[in-house]
Amino acid sequence: MKRVIAIAMQKGGVGKTTTAVNLAASLAATKRRVLLVDMDPQGNTTMGSGVNKSQLERSTCEVLLGECQLADALMPIEHGAGFTLLPANQDLTAAEVRLLTLPIGRETKLRQALTPKRDDFDVILIDCPPALNMLTVNALVAADSVLIPMQCEYYALEGLSALLSTIEQIRAAVNPRLSIEGVLRTMFDPRNNLANEVSAQLIAHFGDKVFRTVIPRNIRLAEAPSFGKPALFHDKESRGALAYLALAGEMIRREEESSGTVRTATAMAGATAATPAVRAPAGTTAAAPATGSGTPADNAVTAHAPVTPAGETATTAVGGSPMAPAVTASPAPQAEDRSR
Repeated sequence: MKRVIAIAMQKGGVGKTTTAVNLAASLAATKRRVLLVDMDPQGNTTMGSGVNKSQLERSTCEVLLGECQLADALMPIEHGAGFTLLPANQDLTAAEVRLLTLPIGRETKLRQALTPKRDDFDVILIDCPPALNMLTVNALVAADSVLIPMQCEYYALEGLSALLSTIEQIRAAVNPRLSIEGVLRTMFDPRNNLANEVSAQLIAHFGDKVFRTVIPRNIRLAEAPSFGKPALFHDKESRGALAYLALAGEMIRREEESSGTVRTATAMAGATAATPAVRAPAGTTAAAPATGSGTPADNAVTAHAPVTPAGETATTAVGGSPMAPAVTASPAPQAEDRSR
């Protein structure tokens, strides 16, 4: 995948840290090399990964301030999760204050720190603090895309509007390649009418940017951090663990579809360019190359385009096989029946 993904939302309590830890473990379970960066002074991602934040010798703080190299602060997670962690604790607050005093380059410190190790990982996930501060700005400048955990409630909608405005400003100022990875509906309860209404609004506004996978309310997800491990290694059969596995599968499928479409279009363009020009006989008109909907390139794009039914309800990954959304999406009415 070779992507840097910031997990950000300006409202707290929407599942950023839960998503960061469990998505990292799920992507690592698919044999991807994953780096998880904790950019929150609360250090919840660090603790949720099984690392004691009060005993850190090196952390994100020292990396941002240039007091140590990124490689010296990385910690492999030992309980089988298979990802690498850049931990953090309350010292990160002091780092933010010092960054604010720098005259230039304060928003690019994380991007510069990640550059030497970027090719060593397939995916780099950055857990952002629940605020628009210099730490969040550093994460957005370093990222290729933003994954937005979204609780389907009114206040979360307000936070989403503010975050989208921030993304536009970052894109215009320092990181023009920054895009939206997707909107992830978290802590979803299909019995809640408000949640269903907000979910429908998200799909209407963002279309296929809304992940088909939905993260349900699940006690195993909530209690896993107290054991210092992702839900996948706390209770791999829980609905929460299966949902994050499905999310990892969906992200991989999207990436493969996107790269496959690009490769097909590139191959077609190369084949067209390599075709020798044929001079038309006098008195005839040379036929223009077909570029309509019937070309193989167009067919490839159509075949690989992700489909989001207009009436899709937020229950795709609540039940069933964890990787089902990554292979074949079940019709919305059947998925709705299973969730009940």
